[in-house]
Amino acid sequence: MKRTISAMVGKGSVNHNSRKFKAANVDGERSHLNIDYCNENIKEVYHELFDSALDRYNAKQAREDRKISDYYEKIRSGKQEKPFHELILQIGDKDNMGATTENGELAKTILDDYFKNLQERNPSLRVFSAHLHMDEATPHLHIDFIPFTTGSKRGLDTRVSLKQALAALGFKGGTRGMTEWNQWVQAEKEALAEVMERHGIEWEQKGTHEKHLSVLDFEKKQRAEEVEQLNAEIESAKTYLKAVEKQLNQTVPKLKNAEKLARDFPEDVDEILPEAGVLESAKSYREKKAKPALEKAVKLIKSLYHSLLDLRAENHDLQARFDAKDNSYARVTEHNRKLLKENVELREESRKLEKIKLAIGEDRVAEILQNEKRELIH
Repeated sequence: MKRTISAMVGKGSVNHNSRKFKAANVDGERSHLNIDYCNENIKEVYHELFDSALDRYNAKQAREDRKISDYYEKIRSGKQEKPFHELILQIGDKDNMGATTENGELAKTILDDYFKNLQERNPSLRVFSAHLHMDEATPHLHIDFIPFTTGSKRGLDTRVSLKQALAALGFKGGTRGMTEWNQWVQAEKEALAEVMERHGIEWEQKGTHEKHLSVLDFEKKQRAEEVEQLNAEIESAKTYLKAVEKQLNQTVPKLKNAEKLARDFPEDVDEILPEAGVLESAKSYREKKAKPALEKAVKLIKSLYHSLLDLRAENHDLQARFDAKDNSYARVTEHNRKLLKENVELREESRKLEKIKLAIGEDRVAEILQNEKRELIH
């Protein structure tokens, strides 16, 4: 037999859990089958846990306005910590582990065995209210607890802290996808699975990230691949620009050669084309002086002209290629910016999805996504 495990964040309605008031989905005729493990007054538990630390803290305060008169009210009205947390655990669902069936009784036995060692496993989570309900569709367990840490260097030396309480149990360094809370819940699921196995039930794990990648995770993966591709294109553009720079460096000597040729050519027209001698014939002057000087000038002009044409063509080609690459680079950069923004939005959606998973259970989320996938296929 295989059954799923659902772990949900409860609303922490102690009156509902203890059945001081009954919701519409509660079968009052079956409430006597519930198990009430504990139902302590939370304020009294706060006094038990924190009064000594509160006295030590207040004794150190020189100013009256720094003293804390009621630690429970300070936490309840503050924003940093919740006064307590609730975890709800369930095996299977109403179809395969219904409360009125034989399997429902088996679920009750398993949850009861599981709870017996919970406080021992979690000494930094003070359980003050715990109830196993058999008067709803499926047996489930409500566990309300106060997380606390000792030896604190700030505030009370013993104070409320979910993060530090879980760290003391070995759950720390969490990520957005696997927070300290999620790590702890996973460990408790595994503890429950061990009890299930002793009773002949195998834990059926659905919706794992490896087998059923969520839509948001898939989109995040796609975006990451696109960003990686764009970064590769940017690197290619940088390589090309380096090649352009190299080509320009090769063109500079041509300019310098033309400049040297022009510099070596006399600026004085008389030096280029000197006066004819007194007894020198026109033919001799033409062949010996005028023609060589003109040939030298023509050579210089042609050299400069061809250098100019070469440089103009190279410049035009380089400019066109640079403009094309620059436009491509700009498009890639803008696309990359949009993808990064979209990734931020996806991470926020992923964070919301994790909250939903904790609220309604991973199995229910996996079922919804599977139904959505089937609708898209059809």
